[in-house]
Amino acid sequence: MNRLICWTLLILGIVSFSGCTFVLQKGRRSDVAKIEQLTKQLDELEKARLLLEQSLKDEIADKQVSLERAEKGLVIKFVADVLFDSGQAKIRPSAYVTLDKVAKVLADNVPQNEIGIEGHTDNEPIKYSGWKSNWELSTARALSVLHYLVDERKISPFRVSAIGYGEYRPVDSNDTKQGRQANRRVEIVILPKITKMKQAAEQPEVVQQVEVIEEPVEKMK
Repeated sequence: MNRLICWTLLILGIVSFSGCTFVLQKGRRSDVAKIEQLTKQLDELEKARLLLEQSLKDEIADKQVSLERAEKGLVIKFVADVLFDSGQAKIRPSAYVTLDKVAKVLADNVPQNEIGIEGHTDNEPIKYSGWKSNWELSTARALSVLHYLVDERKISPFRVSAIGYGEYRPVDSNDTKQGRQANRRVEIVILPKITKMKQAAEQPEVVQQVEVIEEPVEKMK
């Protein structure tokens, strides 16, 4: 139940952030359908998380990969040092097996979800690798993962996007070696399937603010 609540808050948070907002009134038929749709999406993401957790158990145990339920979606976080040599954006052949495990779940279990690929670095200045800055390096790494998933694992290009954040989204302190290693990462984000509701006469509940109207529990029975 706690997991369902967490996923529900995640979905509602993304809906609110994206501007796709609506009122939910308990007992209303149209809202029951929306809740069922959201619940189905939550179940799909939770199943994907469990499958990834099992498939990547060795990598997770070795701290090469971690899974996280975040506001933006289900995040598969790779330590960049596992995927790439220092200062490089070419994927190590040894990393293909791990990426293939993720690709299988993306293709078989969440085939309709969009996928965001994010590149991140520490704050060490670029010196010898030829990149203009950490932005270019992080973007190139994200694109390398994108191309592997699309070109080699046949993930639909319509589902994926890539972005590089450079050093500006750290998850740890750059003052330590361990912190810098944690900040050098690539994240594959499985996004919830949120379909924007069109405002129509038969759907007067579509508004600009999220508002959940509470009614007595008896009416739900």
